[in-house]
Amino acid sequence: MLSEWTQTTLEALSRSVSYGYTESASSDPIGPHFLRITDIQNGVVDWSSVPYCPISGKNHQKYKLKGGDIVVARTGNSTGENYFFAGDHDAVFASYLIRFSIDETLALPKFVWYTMRSPNWWAFVNQSKTGSAQAGANAKILGRFPIDLPPVSEQSRIAHILGSLDDKIELNRRMNATLIGMAQALFKSWFVDFAPVLDNALAAGNPIPDELAARAEVRRQALANGTADREAAKSFPDAFLETEEFGWIPAGWNIHKMSDVADLTWGDTQVTKKSYTAEGYTAYSAKGPDGFLSYYDFDKVGIVLSAIGSNSGQSFLAHGKWSCIKNTIRLWANDSDDTSFYLYHVVSAPSFWPLRGSAQPFISQSDARNCRCLVPEREITREFGSMVADLYRKTWDNESQNVTLCKLRDILLPKLITGELSIADAEQLSQSPTA
Repeated sequence: MLSEWTQTTLEALSRSVSYGYTESASSDPIGPHFLRITDIQNGVVDWSSVPYCPISGKNHQKYKLKGGDIVVARTGNSTGENYFFAGDHDAVFASYLIRFSIDETLALPKFVWYTMRSPNWWAFVNQSKTGSAQAGANAKILGRFPIDLPPVSEQSRIAHILGSLDDKIELNRRMNATLIGMAQALFKSWFVDFAPVLDNALAAGNPIPDELAARAEVRRQALANGTADREAAKSFPDAFLETEEFGWIPAGWNIHKMSDVADLTWGDTQVTKKSYTAEGYTAYSAKGPDGFLSYYDFDKVGIVLSAIGSNSGQSFLAHGKWSCIKNTIRLWANDSDDTSFYLYHVVSAPSFWPLRGSAQPFISQSDARNCRCLVPEREITREFGSMVADLYRKTWDNESQNVTLCKLRDILLPKLITGELSIADAEQLSQSPTA
């Protein structure tokens, strides 16, 4: 019953409110994780990419995040962005974040966090931001956020409904990370470490180049203990050829310009976000999938590459019906979709693309077309493509399911935390998210 709900504020529900620690982040695993504004994207943190923080024992304890803490960005375009910390990492938080530690005798922290993912929260933040050059909001201001608080039993049920949807979304994300990792591992084994070629060379008694001796020893052990995939190796050569450009490569493989093996075109500089529709076909910008267009140009597996800016060279695997907008390069293999999967892994390698410019890095059309890559025999790239295609299709299915789950969560959330939708009705809807 709404009559049992009470009105309060974020500050009133917090046992403490504090600002984060000032320090430079480190990529070396020294100290706890160092959570920053940039690590929080739409309420989610990819902890595998969060850096570390050298910190004294005293400050570690002072700034250490505890399960149930809510951290909020207080400056810039990210003002109001927030994250619920479940307590499953050793982490401290950075200075441009504010920590609200919710008093669990007054409210369920997860419920409070969901109110901070609602339209009411974003409207409050937008109205509360101050400053012109670098807008933001301090702890006092954000603490005034009004919250309608139901009885604890209802808070728990609401948080469970929304949390169950978020858990499914997170599970799909983790599954996708595993599937992509499997594809990357296979690519490395076949086309970087040349494991099947080494297996064949060892089995045939052919000479191993000194530069590959360490890898050969690993493969010798794999052959001895039966873990080498001898069936997959049948398509691979059993010898190496030394080249000036790439060093030792498998015999029979070639080195080609990208324009010889792929179709390269540039995104339409006239198409921008202004032409987006609410629904439609996937549009790719230099940031990756970025909204929808009312039309599509391609219905095939392809690669979209960021051509300018700080993320120049970053690539995205496109599929289904899609188009590109400005500042992108699109490419796909000349012979088949399967080979496009191979090329995607090739061009995704760090520093594969030569960049020009310093203030605004970019990939020139000439450089992109003339960039050289190793090209195995077609049978091998197609075999690789057919194997990883199944992995990627599973990730696309998971991504599609996540779109549906996110839409359902975003519909239920504001209605649940205001009492507009009954918990019983929400529970029924959440059981069939694809309906």
